[in-house]
Amino acid sequence: MRFDRFSPAGVDRSVLVNVWREACRHVEIQESTQAIGGILGKLGPIGQLLIRKIDHQRSCLETVAVGVSVPDYLLPEARTACDEGQLKNLLAWCRNRQVLHQDSSDCRHDLLATIVPSDITADVVAAALGDVENPSGIVVLVAQPGTAFEDSHVCLVEALIEPFSMALENDQRLREMAAMRAAAEADKESLLKRLGRKKLTDTDTVVGADSGLQHVVERVALVARNDAPVLILGETGTGKEVIARMLHTQSPRANGPFLRVNCGAIPAELIDSQLFGHERGAFTGAVELRQGWFERADGGTLLLDEVGELPLAAQVRLLRILQDGWMERVGGHEPVHVDVRIVAATHRDLAAMVAEGQFREDLWYRIAVFPIRLPPLRERPEDIPAMARHFAERAAVRFVLPEAPLTAEDIQFLTAYPWPGNVRELGSVIDRAAILGNGKRLDVAQALGASERPPAILQTQPVQQVPPTPAEVLSLDAAMKKHIENVLAITHGRIEGRRGTAALLKINPHTLRARMRKLAIDWAKFRSEDES
Repeated sequence: MRFDRFSPAGVDRSVLVNVWREACRHVEIQESTQAIGGILGKLGPIGQLLIRKIDHQRSCLETVAVGVSVPDYLLPEARTACDEGQLKNLLAWCRNRQVLHQDSSDCRHDLLATIVPSDITADVVAAALGDVENPSGIVVLVAQPGTAFEDSHVCLVEALIEPFSMALENDQRLREMAAMRAAAEADKESLLKRLGRKKLTDTDTVVGADSGLQHVVERVALVARNDAPVLILGETGTGKEVIARMLHTQSPRANGPFLRVNCGAIPAELIDSQLFGHERGAFTGAVELRQGWFERADGGTLLLDEVGELPLAAQVRLLRILQDGWMERVGGHEPVHVDVRIVAATHRDLAAMVAEGQFREDLWYRIAVFPIRLPPLRERPEDIPAMARHFAERAAVRFVLPEAPLTAEDIQFLTAYPWPGNVRELGSVIDRAAILGNGKRLDVAQALGASERPPAILQTQPVQQVPPTPAEVLSLDAAMKKHIENVLAITHGRIEGRRGTAALLKINPHTLRARMRKLAIDWAKFRSEDES
């Protein structure tokens, strides 16, 4: 930043160095102004140093920092309103870059009534701060009562223009950041209110911690203090991510990041880039350096969800980082060290996969240092009433409905149902019951009856099924291929979108494409002429 009239002639060089040092040392402009005021107080009869910001929107001058060398000196008012004419004259003076020196014995300058309050009658020296075209504020020196400024003080104010312009610009940025942070906090609070949560992670309360999940909570508390890898085992929907977050918040890494990556949702050809990152130019489309999940989780916890879905090739490259924390980005030649705690989760039987050669034995030993098994919901029916009430409160907030209580009959229905989808299915059923009840009640019976699998408690008579003959039994791959082709015929070969095959099958589109390639399914032949 340069100014036409900046001229430190007559000012000691050591004073300028000290002024710049204090301007750069402090983040808050008030702190730097007080420190610089102490330096200037030794140079002469300076009673007060003021930094006043020009508020264009409010048409006023606001005092943002005060440096006082005489404790009992009269402080100016925080904000001085300006009419249109005063503001116009003030800005014209600022753009001319003229230093104003008002002697107390002279006739009061018109600008002085705007720059300092009328009850200050001492000598005043002032100069504009900021850009020539867009002045941001004014630096003001006020003499002690009964003293007068000399020409050297005018040079001193000129020397203060640049450091205080920088300090005022930093102060403005800090205020903008504080406003953005406040807006983000307000948005987060609004979002949490709609979701019915108190915290973003919703780990402050774990329903069932004192009953069905007591053993799990005890094991989490036992292992949270160290960095041993943890393997969380449990069926789909049992809350493995919630337990992983609890493990993170109770660990010394609680202030670090917690990231979750679904290993089953990453295409095989992108696994290395997603996990370890890539260098610029590593492959077509790599236009910039990209950090992988491990680097982004440095200093925190990384949850490898559905770790059993990782291909064998990716499992090999995962071993080194688990062993010593070193990795290489795709296309890189220098190793990168990361400090990450690994928590793996899966619903599959990894021990059986190791025996079948589908999962590496050495990787199994490294991630299964401390296994934690999450029991399915059917094994802890005592938790169902409390969890149902929790989801009912959440549904009332999310759907803006009156909170409806659970009846004894509702509890009976819920505890008798086997819950193949575990906690996730329970949350969906309660949401559906709240919508069907329209705020008057929770229609649990109808919500359970609307499930894709009718619960046994709603079936009046057992359904007689004729077992198929061995010739009619298809292999698992053949049955899967036939089912996917049937859905492709319905969607006319559309993969993605609200009415696409992936949405109907409730599967990630990338995972579906990989599975179709494995099963040799040509989805293009199902497309109609309009679709193609």
